[in-house]
Amino acid sequence: MAARNEMDGKDGNHSKASPTSLEVRFAQSQLSRSRRQLIRAILDNHEEAFFLSSREMAKRYNVDAATIVRTVQALGYERFADFATDLRKHFVTQITPYTVLKAATRERRSVPDHVRHCVERDIENLSVLRSSLDGDRVVELARLIHRSRRILVVGVDLAASLAWFLAYGLTTLGFDADAPVGSAGSLQHKIDVLASKDFLIAISFGRCLRETVESVLRARKRSVPTFGITDGNTTPIAMHCDAYLVASTSSPSFAGSYVAPMALLNSIIVASSHIQPKRALDLLGRTEEEYRSGERWYQEPLRPAKSGGDGDHRAGVGNSRQYRKKQSF
Repeated sequence: MAARNEMDGKDGNHSKASPTSLEVRFAQSQLSRSRRQLIRAILDNHEEAFFLSSREMAKRYNVDAATIVRTVQALGYERFADFATDLRKHFVTQITPYTVLKAATRERRSVPDHVRHCVERDIENLSVLRSSLDGDRVVELARLIHRSRRILVVGVDLAASLAWFLAYGLTTLGFDADAPVGSAGSLQHKIDVLASKDFLIAISFGRCLRETVESVLRARKRSVPTFGITDGNTTPIAMHCDAYLVASTSSPSFAGSYVAPMALLNSIIVASSHIQPKRALDLLGRTEEEYRSGERWYQEPLRPAKSGGDGDHRAGVGNSRQYRKKQSF
């Protein structure tokens, strides 16, 4: 009973939701009173702490970084990064754009500081992707793309931008790829014409959007291979797709961060082009003339030189030279 109260928190809200992994660890731990108070404070204010480094978290709770690390280890985590992962999973069970922005507004930062912090978090996400990405899995995904007849990339809401980017890149390489937009019914109809020789790539993060997850389930019923792009090993996309890759979207921005997922999608496109480079070059060669010609690119129209006295003529010549100088860049 004491453990149940510990997980409920101070407000006594007896939620029927299953406790998160971090809550279970906390309830079963034998922490000292001071460490228990520290973890309780972090859990109660998870929206303010899930994106902090160990040093930032120590500063937030007026302890040193070593205390944070030792407390995390007392919970059974080998590294702070493992604790941070579980803290984020705990956070996403209640995450909304409002809670993210509300947490950010409570920080004592100037607007330029908020901007710099956002960029720093993006860089950190890229660093994590760089160190953890399994290149062989990216190559295997590219091979699946090459073997597929049609490729449907599903991304809903803001993730639609990622889906469109990947589909466009694959289409450029000659694949029959599509990122459908529109109603849920339109998406379902697209899935209903897929077969086992086709391929579905689903992109969603955190709790994952219902339409995206249901697209995966619908495709699997038709024996269509599925692959997920998500931000954790326990998201619905990770659990229901045949295989998946992870890129963090963690950010102090209420919109999240798609910097790391975009880098991951770029790696998929690169792998897809290099598995059969001659094929890719042949396809891109068809548009080479268009890229080299001036028809594809905007050109500033030439302005006629003003007629009149010598002064006007010289001004016209000067402007023309200045224009040619700009064109040389």
